[in-house]
Amino acid sequence: MAPSVPARSETGDPLLLTPGPLTTSATVKQAMVHDWGSRDAGFIAINKMVLEKICELAGGQGTHVTVPVQGSGTFAVEAMITSFVPRTGKLLVLMNGAYGQRARRIAEIAGRGVAALETPEDTPPDLARLEATLKADPAITHVFAVHCETTSGILNPIREIALLVQRLGRRLLVDSMSAFGAIEIDARAVPYDALAASSNKCLEGVPGLGFVVCRREALAECKGNATTLVLDLHDQAEGFAKTGQYRFTPPIHVIAALGRAIEEHAVEGGVAGRGRRYRENARVLIDGMRAMGFRTLLGDTLQAPIIVTFHMPSDPRFRFQRFYDGLKDRGYVIYPGKLTVADSFRMGCIGRLYPHHMLGALQAVREVLDEMRVTNGGPALAAE
Repeated sequence: MAPSVPARSETGDPLLLTPGPLTTSATVKQAMVHDWGSRDAGFIAINKMVLEKICELAGGQGTHVTVPVQGSGTFAVEAMITSFVPRTGKLLVLMNGAYGQRARRIAEIAGRGVAALETPEDTPPDLARLEATLKADPAITHVFAVHCETTSGILNPIREIALLVQRLGRRLLVDSMSAFGAIEIDARAVPYDALAASSNKCLEGVPGLGFVVCRREALAECKGNATTLVLDLHDQAEGFAKTGQYRFTPPIHVIAALGRAIEEHAVEGGVAGRGRRYRENARVLIDGMRAMGFRTLLGDTLQAPIIVTFHMPSDPRFRFQRFYDGLKDRGYVIYPGKLTVADSFRMGCIGRLYPHHMLGALQAVREVLDEMRVTNGGPALAAE
């Protein structure tokens, strides 16, 4: 079969079927072509809007405040952990993927007490074990949980975790990096002290700004906790309260793009509208891949509409690098797997992508399989 015409975004780039950075709209990119001074009133107004809208999306009006962090999402996670967990505190990390493991490492490097409850990458946290651990160890002050763990694409039961942590008198820190903006997490129903996310995921901005939505009362208790100057959320928030400005140079163009992206998010229908499109993207992708024999790592009840992990085909003619390159040549960039439980690859459903893009990706998958003479994408029996 002759290759189809390569897919392209609005600006002529390949489509990113990844968990972020991801395909953005032409208008979001266009927002970055202007220059502002970091003390310019126009920029300050854009930044203020961005921080207020993020807090609204989190359901935190009146109770929470958004504190931005210059850098990627991991900068925000490290700022959250090292600002909220006191030096005498102890963090319990719920781990079922790379991002829980990263949080544990952050706490260890910062010299915080840390413990972990780990489940396999295809298994949500064990709530009974969580309850038993918290009851058995009164030194634990905070619990860290990942909302959507993109190592596998699993959606963790964040509300149930939050209510359990609250009932047992502990504080919750949430990594909602890959879910915020498309999967609801409302502070009025999901009690947390802090939630970290970033500009370049479901809000469909570009990389360079992390942020932490902080419960005001809890943030006030964070003074003196931070182990670094630049990642001190309390100090950053104090600076905004006094001047409305960043302590150090902000990623101005990234923030301007995020302002535009948030406007487009609202036009689409906010969290509900964006989540609806992503769920349809995921449905089209999963149905089409299963029709070619591919098997998803996760069952439908655990699968978030963010990124989907597929087992590698067992056909000896299948070569992942050739598969990856063939899709890229056709305009679709995917992700290798990061799992220990299975040999896999991942395909994202987020960004400025629509169901017709997923249909195009499926056509490209079929073409590349045909070139390799792979008739079925099913995994080996050992993966059953």
